[in-house]
This record gives sequence, structure tokens and C-alpha cells, in this order.
Amino acid sequence: MYRGKLYIAMADEHKDVQFSFKKVFKEIRVKHELNVFKDCHQLMAYLMETKVVPHLVFLDVNMPERSVLQCIKEIRAVKKLQNLVIAIYNTLSNNDDEENTFIAGANIYIKKPASFTAFKKIMEEVLSLSWLYTTDGFNRDNFILSY
Repeated sequence: MYRGKLYIAMADEHKDVQFSFKKVFKEIRVKHELNVFKDCHQLMAYLMETKVVPHLVFLDVNMPERSVLQCIKEIRAVKKLQNLVIAIYNTLSNNDDEENTFIAGANIYIKKPASFTAFKKIMEEVLSLSWLYTTDGFNRDNFILSY
């Protein structure tokens, strides 16, 4: 887990999901800054302008306007963002989504559980493993997380 402040961004149009992420990070009690965007367009505008690149970005697999695959590819095409850890999440498991997001350059695929307790446990694991994704890059063995 990061020792300093963890910079996180997420793109999801649903307010209830945004609230869940805010709540889980507050409960984990990690020093963080969470920037929330409704879609990839807003996220990319922020990522291009910011001086502090986030450590971690969460993307909903069902993004409006641009597909999650297009968003991942846009992020990976920018030199300053190439080491950004990209976590994809979805409430439904879909082997095609898992495979396609891995190939596009995502580091983590989270099968988001219905229970908040299980979601919190997964997020704790993501935070404790996120350094691994920046040092080891893409790895199928630790790509999918679920409870």
C-alpha cells in the first residue's frame, strides 16, 4: 500500500457507484484524493491537464459515449500516463470483457460484488497490490479480482 497520499481517479456516470467508491476509501482510511468523472472524455481532459498523475484509475466497463476499450487505449497512448494503473470493474462477469480489457492494457479487472463488505475487501486488496502493477506491468495471474 502507498505510504503517502494516494491519488485516484474514476469514471462512472452513476452517482450510487461514485458514492460507493467514496465511502469505501473513507472506511479503508487511506490518505487519498479521489477525483470523480462521469465519462472518459472528462477523465482524459483531467489527465491531460493535471500535474499530479493519479496512481490508480477506475473505469466502469459500461462507459457512456466512448467504450472502455477506447478509453484504455487513449490512456496508454499518452507517455505520461503509461505507468498509470488501470482497474476495470463490472458487476457482471463477462469473459470477453475480461480478455479485451486485458489486451487493451488494463492492469486489474474487478468483479464488483453486491455486498459493500466484499467490495471493501476487494478494494483493500487492490490498494495493497497496486504497487505490483506498476513494477510488474501486465500479468494474467493477478488480473481478475473477485469475492
